[in-house]
Amino acid sequence: MQDQLKAVADEYLPLRDVVFQTLRQAILKGELEPGERLMEIQLAERLGVSRTPVREAIRKLELEGLVVMIPRKGAEVAGITEKNVRDVLEVRKALEELAVTLACQRMEESQFNQFDEQNHIFEEALKTGDLAEIAKQDIDFHEVIYLAAGNERLQQMLNNLREQMYRYRMEYIKEEQQRSKLVLEHQEIAEAIQNRDVERAKSAIRVHIDNQEMTVSQKIKG
Repeated sequence: MQDQLKAVADEYLPLRDVVFQTLRQAILKGELEPGERLMEIQLAERLGVSRTPVREAIRKLELEGLVVMIPRKGAEVAGITEKNVRDVLEVRKALEELAVTLACQRMEESQFNQFDEQNHIFEEALKTGDLAEIAKQDIDFHEVIYLAAGNERLQQMLNNLREQMYRYRMEYIKEEQQRSKLVLEHQEIAEAIQNRDVERAKSAIRVHIDNQEMTVSQKIKG
């Protein structure tokens, strides 16, 4: 168990939800690694809580597919499989294609400079080598598209999917040679939307996501 695992109190959430969110984020960010056993007693001691909220959190994480129960061993962090990656990215691709389609139609010209600003911030983040910051700025670039699409339900679905994507996003940006590709892919997506070219935007977002799937799948294969 890594030292940074710590429950952060939230007066608006029940303790069981705080524990659940803490463990969930630790898995998504790789602080709890695939195959790592989740021992209720140790987790409870580490988080300063009783075993009950830990047990409830593990059950919820199992339902989300982030934890698996192994006979005679107990709970452990689920591995990243090719099927898991494909399943999530297939859904993401369909939703992102809809998002760029709507953004082409609805984005105000006065908002176009947001792409340039975010691409600049993203490039600056790449220089730091800070994976968490790079991931954040990648997310923020896509957020510009989601807001421009002007569909709150779509934005909600994509934001929910973003949590499941985080593991794969982090695996992708660990590959240093892929990071420069992200800049070019973001620029292509942005230019297509600024030109209100729906087919170009959809093609660009497909390439963007397919490259991620290919890279992560290759890492899984070893």
